[in-house]
Amino acid sequence: MTTDLPASPTPSVQSVSLADRPGLLLRSTEDILGAVPYLLGFHPADSLVAIGLRGRPPRGRLHLTVRWDLPPVDPDAAQVAAVFRREGVTQVILAGYGTGPLVTPAMDETVAAFRRGDLVVVDALRVEDGRYWSYLCSRSGCCPPDGTPYDPRAGEIAARAIVRGLVAFPDRESLARSLDPVGGAAREAMRQATARVTRETGERLAVCGDVDGFAAEFVADGVARVRAAIGVYAAGGRLDDEQAARLGLDLAVVRVRDEAWALVTDDSCDVHRRLWQDLTLRLEPRFVPPAASLLGLVAWREGDSALAGIALTRAHEADPGYSMANLLMHALRHLVPPQALKDRMPSPEELDQEMGSPRAAWLLPMISLLEETGTPAG
Repeated sequence: MTTDLPASPTPSVQSVSLADRPGLLLRSTEDILGAVPYLLGFHPADSLVAIGLRGRPPRGRLHLTVRWDLPPVDPDAAQVAAVFRREGVTQVILAGYGTGPLVTPAMDETVAAFRRGDLVVVDALRVEDGRYWSYLCSRSGCCPPDGTPYDPRAGEIAARAIVRGLVAFPDRESLARSLDPVGGAAREAMRQATARVTRETGERLAVCGDVDGFAAEFVADGVARVRAAIGVYAAGGRLDDEQAARLGLDLAVVRVRDEAWALVTDDSCDVHRRLWQDLTLRLEPRFVPPAASLLGLVAWREGDSALAGIALTRAHEADPGYSMANLLMHALRHLVPPQALKDRMPSPEELDQEMGSPRAAWLLPMISLLEETGTPAG
């Protein structure tokens, strides 16, 4: 698992599970530094990265990677060490990215905190401008004063990571831009599709004589569309603009959104990731929070909390009060493992039992969207 927590209100720690990145056998310092960008999803800068291993020295299995910003604000090194102990980590390799004045104070604090936590610090490195230095080695034969050169974009580890489909953006900002909304003709087409869908829905709601009955029909159709959309992306397809707009409106109803949440499994994460990332990019801004929150959930479960944090930020920017985004953001900030929420998420059948029959009150978030788009809802 990788955890990434940038400055508040976005998460500022990134954790990555190396169990989710199989086949990267790291034999040397150069291998470790070469793997870090592919574990994080981007080449770090002004960062401290802690790589946790399970097992007895000198061998160990990579398990957890945590990255946080320098200078550190939150969390502190003791908090990260506590997470490592909770995860069964026994050994740690630390790498600070940046200048000596930036990295050294944070590294000293982190090494001390990890040692107080009975964790073996295998090495503590500083990385800058294609060179690295070890804080724990003073032998000039292997650790020269002017640093050891290495190329994070070349070498066997980088090649194997790319073959396995891992991507390393140049920096975190580039990763964030990968979730920028579509523009130009694609945006205009989506805007028109959204107007058609909201107008039609508002007209249906305005003439219905039984709002509870309308709610039951709306939820049933929305749940069916969620399942159909998952099937489309599982088959390599893509929703058209009107289908995307309709699903975006469906997701405003919590029972429909929670259907999507409940259907996320370890085996289906890739499909959900493609679906919710596509909708996050395409939906009109006020429709984004549910899709972006679902993307954040899936990325977090996959161990990509850098993308999770960026997706949740998109949701928060569109609606600062959106509860699902705030819940997941809180979990990321406090380094809660995804398993903690996964084990507590009810099945679709349990959702029906817990929430009962659909009723008019369920539609209020959807009606609010209709009103914000200038669509009369009766």
